[in-house]
Amino acid sequence: MPIQIVQLGTARVQGEGLRLGTVRRPPRGVPKTEFASQNWYDLWFPNLAPSAETMKLGQAAESPADWAAFVKRYKAEMAEPAAAHDLALLAALSHQTNFSVGCYCEDEARCHRAVLRELLLAKGAVLQG
Repeated sequence: MPIQIVQLGTARVQGEGLRLGTVRRPPRGVPKTEFASQNWYDLWFPNLAPSAETMKLGQAAESPADWAAFVKRYKAEMAEPAAAHDLALLAALSHQTNFSVGCYCEDEARCHRAVLRELLLAKGAVLQG
């Protein structure tokens, strides 16, 4: 029963389960009542989003060194006790139920989703693809 890593706002796939938005801010211009029906997310889970400062670092990354600095900082945030606990919880749940986590970025390779994928795997999560 794997976790799927998704781009928020895209069509859901069969068996995806509950969609968690691991983003700092809700989608702009979308009423809260329509987040799920428009395929953004069912539950907002900003606990696993980069901090605002770290997010800016990632968005401004132009070189591999810049991106590496973002990854290092985001991993440090996710190593904090509360985030580490949330990662462990999601990893454990991945053995029991289907759900997905996601962000708005088009390119997963340049998104915290790629790092989140790695962190979840390190915690023993079962991931799709």
